[in-house]
Amino acid sequence: MSRLFYATFFILYVSYSIKAIDIYDDEGFASVENEPNNMVDSKNNANVESLRNARILWPVPFNNRSDSIKDNDKYVTEENEPHLSKLKSQNRKARFGYGPYLHSPILEMVMQTMGMSYPPASGVDPFNFLRDTYALPKGYEKPLEEYDYIIVGAGTAGSVIAARLTEDKPRATVLVIEAGKPEMVLSDIPALVNHIQRSDYVWPYTMEHQPGVCFGSEEERCYIPRGKAVGGSSVTNSMIYARGRPYDWDRIAAAGNYGWSYNEILPYYMKSEKSELKKYKTKPYHGRDGELTVENVPFKTGLVEAFLAAGRSFGHPTIDYNDPDQLGFGYVQTISNKGHRLSTAKAFLHPHKRRRNLHILSEAKATKILIDPETKKAYAVEYSHNYVKHVVRSRREIILSAGPIASPQLLMLSGVGPKENLQMLGIPTIVDLKVGRSLYDQISFPGIIFKLNTTNASLLEHKVATLPNFMQWLQFGDGLLTTPGGVEAIGYLKTSFSDEPESVPDIELISMGGSITSDSGTTIRRSWKISDRTYFKAFGALKDVDTWQAIPTLLKPSSKGYLELRDTNPFSHPKLFGNYLTDPRDLAAIKEAVKYIIGLGESDSFRKYNASLYLPTYPSCSSYPLGSELYWECAIKTMVVSLHNPISTCKMGPSTDLDAVVDPELRVYGVEGLRVADGSVLPQPISARTNVAEIVIGEKAADIIKRTWSNVIA
Repeated sequence: MSRLFYATFFILYVSYSIKAIDIYDDEGFASVENEPNNMVDSKNNANVESLRNARILWPVPFNNRSDSIKDNDKYVTEENEPHLSKLKSQNRKARFGYGPYLHSPILEMVMQTMGMSYPPASGVDPFNFLRDTYALPKGYEKPLEEYDYIIVGAGTAGSVIAARLTEDKPRATVLVIEAGKPEMVLSDIPALVNHIQRSDYVWPYTMEHQPGVCFGSEEERCYIPRGKAVGGSSVTNSMIYARGRPYDWDRIAAAGNYGWSYNEILPYYMKSEKSELKKYKTKPYHGRDGELTVENVPFKTGLVEAFLAAGRSFGHPTIDYNDPDQLGFGYVQTISNKGHRLSTAKAFLHPHKRRRNLHILSEAKATKILIDPETKKAYAVEYSHNYVKHVVRSRREIILSAGPIASPQLLMLSGVGPKENLQMLGIPTIVDLKVGRSLYDQISFPGIIFKLNTTNASLLEHKVATLPNFMQWLQFGDGLLTTPGGVEAIGYLKTSFSDEPESVPDIELISMGGSITSDSGTTIRRSWKISDRTYFKAFGALKDVDTWQAIPTLLKPSSKGYLELRDTNPFSHPKLFGNYLTDPRDLAAIKEAVKYIIGLGESDSFRKYNASLYLPTYPSCSSYPLGSELYWECAIKTMVVSLHNPISTCKMGPSTDLDAVVDPELRVYGVEGLRVADGSVLPQPISARTNVAEIVIGEKAADIIKRTWSNVIA
């Protein structure tokens, strides 16, 4: 039987073991269970959709001054999703209620299975049945001593490469070495994305201390977690499907990276995608037959309509934001399947894990690439599994897809990197390359919040994290838990400080169905490691208050950082220097975005919520008048957070580029049989988050490798 069956059975058992409680009191959620016209005999399969909708619990702005946008507004129903205003008008006499926190020790134990340093001291994981498994194919008791290809990292790109290299005949043998665990049922819940950022599914990297920024973070160091799972960061990110602009790729190609222009990259976007977008899936730039389902979130609050309407009033049309020819605002698109997270592992590896030529070794840490110092050929990978060191050889190539932090670290530990840094640590230099000397990271400012003087308008955790909502998600894949960390829409802006073409934005706006305060400081702010001192001083007054915020992200930072080895221990984290906001244009661009968001929140579209700007009192900014120019500068430096999208640490470039680590075919300069294929090869920031670009890099890398070895008969 399936894991889903066992998970459902287990949760049902727990629900019946909990003391019976009335979850329908006089506030919180609108239930349409008692709608007589919708209740039908499900045994006769009559009006099944109506019956299903009758069990949905929705937060509803229940206020005679909070009427939503009228149905005759052509933008309101373009996605044909369940809308709060409709449910409100249809169900004013419905009972209201919300489920309380579930304090069952058993449920808490289940949540701990995603926690740091799990399993428990006993070494027995009673909920291991909730995890996926990647055992070796039948007949194999241990990995082989030699493979055609070895892929280090089963992450966003590595999963794609592994699936593609093992699909053709003659079949090449592939070993994938992954340090993390397989994902589990709870990691599939989109609403738990913030919980995952402090779980055992991430590498908990932090930037080195940088004077003048990250005042509000723990130890005044920005947190930059990366995925540590079969599926990598596609198991831990916000699932947002955003491609960026054609100019991003055309500029990369114009710098001498042949084969990377937009027209050459577009087929790879379409190859992976299976568009289920309600309005845009037939567009010629969307794919229909790929492994990655892209869909609209099945649930939204009325706040998203206010955001999009405000955008239109400011001249930004409501569009498919992945349209290469338009720029505007749009409903968020996610890589998910019927409301469940769809990682690249689930899409590309899980369906093919029984291939006899595909061996996936999880919870195994690659510690060194073995390179012959005379021939400069990479021939094997050293790794640790179950506390035992192993060596596996490669007949053809080794592909590093460990991510933009782990890939450069592994190169340097193997003797490929800046000579001065390696010599200082006593590592023999095989090839002197500028590994890690370039690091760009997209940063955000989650400090602009509007207080809503209405009730039940936004998502509050104690109303979302309930057993009925969990069961609805588990059974139907819809409801409140399908929201990807509260994200509902995306908007793109080009500030006056950008020197990019007019069609290329430098700011992304994320419209939330709430804000950083939606859980009263328990999880969201901890996912960014915002300190207790900062959070409770600044936002403590907003506990259990309905709020809305839009978060600006600097997509194209001018400030450049770097990374270097901390020591020769492969289990140590490297030193990360973000150099955030060191270029004054970055701070100026974020400040302009802040003013823009304030304008959106104060527009007519949000007046139905009686929205008012909330100005937090940050401990580090007490000397500046609230709302002043200096206040906002200080606030940004205090609350700046990483979007977890570092790039360029193994920069791609032509041989004339002295900073390049890999060539346009992703081969490491000076080393035979070694490539890097992940976000680290992107030479400069793109106007979108990087997860979709990493999938494209994986697709293209697989094609390049196949062409290289097309004349070889296995």
